[in-house]
Amino acid sequence: MNKYTPPYKITSKIPKLSTQISEELTKLQFTGVEKVNSMLRKKNRIKTLAGTLEIEGNFLGEEKITAILDGKRVLGTVKELAEVQGAIKAYEKLDNYRYSELDDLLLAHKILMDEILITAGSFRSVNVKVGEHIAPQPNILNELMINLFSWLKNSDEHMLLKSCIFHYEFEFIHPFSDGNGRIGRLWQSVILNSFNPIFSLLPTESIVRDYQEEYYKSIEDSTALGESTSFIEFMLDMILKSMQNIKDDNVPINVPIKRLDKIIEIISENKDITIVELANKLDVADKTIKRDILKLKEQNRIIRVGSLKSGHWEIKK
Repeated sequence: MNKYTPPYKITSKIPKLSTQISEELTKLQFTGVEKVNSMLRKKNRIKTLAGTLEIEGNFLGEEKITAILDGKRVLGTVKELAEVQGAIKAYEKLDNYRYSELDDLLLAHKILMDEILITAGSFRSVNVKVGEHIAPQPNILNELMINLFSWLKNSDEHMLLKSCIFHYEFEFIHPFSDGNGRIGRLWQSVILNSFNPIFSLLPTESIVRDYQEEYYKSIEDSTALGESTSFIEFMLDMILKSMQNIKDDNVPINVPIKRLDKIIEIISENKDITIVELANKLDVADKTIKRDILKLKEQNRIIRVGSLKSGHWEIKK
């Protein structure tokens, strides 16, 4: 069995961040975040796609990516549009990739870069320099990647840490002529998703985009030290921020389905009922009912006919 182990240290910050992530995970599971509707899932996937592409200089953005997903024509260069299409297809298969299989990562690269690179899905055959870092020679890439995947499969380290360590080591090896950043971020999501599917809902890549300078600095610092410690700390912090953000951004996640059904039931008995009366009946704040009503409108379950003062509710069949 391969005994290769990537170098890293466990600092006091790493278990602290890991514990905070575990606590957030428990809270998100308690709120039923994994049962979110398809609209919310799509919204966060678009954030992920825009984030990972913007890090690489593709600024088509969330609006145009949404339009592309909806089958609309979008203005952009051939390369920009090909990058978006590749990223959409690569992330669509997130649940199908086996995190510890090198062949699956090669397939992901093939899907991601198929319209951009002739060598999509194959390791580079040329030397590359990334900033000050001279990446390993092409003739040892296959062995390095086999060793890395063997460690990923057999290590007893926690999956949270493994995802960060793998991400750094992958960027250090830089096995492809292009698309390494996108695949590294995708594969960290694949590893995390295999640990807990909730991670596939988190637009971590968009958080990394917001801290792009720190992202590159943590890679450089780790390379200078010859271990991934700085990068582990940085990425755990990004994962934690993305978990905290999903709660802040997506308030409707916490709307219990039963309460929405109860509102429909009450309105069916009294179509003239007010927001205040609904709030009193259900023992929640007015703003909570307003949020629930918005959710029901989004779901196309109710409409308001007339003004708030003199109108009434209608339930859509």
